[in-house]
Amino acid sequence: MVISITKLSASSWFKIKTDDTILYIDPGYIGDFKAQEIPESELEEKADIIFITHFHMDHFQPEALDKIRKEETIIIAPQNGADKIEGNFKAVKPEEELNIKNIKINVVNAYNTPEGHSTKKFHHKGEWVGYLITLNGKTIYHAGDTDFIPEMKEFRNINVALLPIGGTFTMDIPEAVEAVLTIKPEVIIPMHMKDVDPEEFKKIVEEKSDIKVILLKIGEKYEL
Repeated sequence: MVISITKLSASSWFKIKTDDTILYIDPGYIGDFKAQEIPESELEEKADIIFITHFHMDHFQPEALDKIRKEETIIIAPQNGADKIEGNFKAVKPEEELNIKNIKINVVNAYNTPEGHSTKKFHHKGEWVGYLITLNGKTIYHAGDTDFIPEMKEFRNINVALLPIGGTFTMDIPEAVEAVLTIKPEVIIPMHMKDVDPEEFKKIVEEKSDIKVILLKIGEKYEL
């Protein structure tokens, strides 16, 4: 069964789709919705589950959430944003494991470190999260906003990793390369790429490993 991953924003909004399941991660953006070039046809398919890594506006916007939810949509997010969400909300914290609709969900840490290359340290351990999502026998890692953290050394058998490379609130290209070579996913799709050249990231990773780097523009998708 094919799994498609569609990029929906310049930051970290993705749609994951199978024959019978629609997932969205981090429905957010900076600025006005109409300026984002988000293909609204992609949003016609309403979510079974929406994952939110944290509540900065580039990861969560109420308008975006309303466009993709239905009455029974399950929204999974850290507890510290509970006041922002109405409806079927499940609060999570790092190191939790869930099984919902035959999807295995491991909630993992996402944070900045003193030694990390991120220029701004806004993401603190325990407050925000990333997700390892396993469906149809494939595991997709959405890192959220993070530096290269020790917990990544424990990850195994990741098919696709969605990792930030921009360097402002997250790891930069050299640090993201180190993370990729540690995690060893089959495929890496970089995100949060403002002010950096993703082709540089792709070149370095593919020179140092056999990991496939997929560069997606908004509206483009990758199938596995």
